[in-house]
Amino acid sequence: MQSKTYSEQQIIRILKEGDEGQQPITELCRSHGINPKTYYRWKKKYSGVDDVNTLKELKKLREENNRLKKVI
Repeated sequence: MQSKTYSEQQIIRILKEGDEGQQPITELCRSHGINPKTYYRWKKKYSGVDDVNTLKELKKLREENNRLKKVI
């Protein structure tokens, strides 16, 4: 089975759909062709992210933090 790659925008949209709770997570995952484990992994990774700009800022801060850790 070929793996699909989802953009960050698509991931955030899928997570928002899950938060709305209009359909069960299993059906949401089935409709988007992802495994429920993937959904929960994304939810853990992208928790608190409302839009793509916030995600970009978070990534930038993580990269800077890693860079500073290497300096020390």
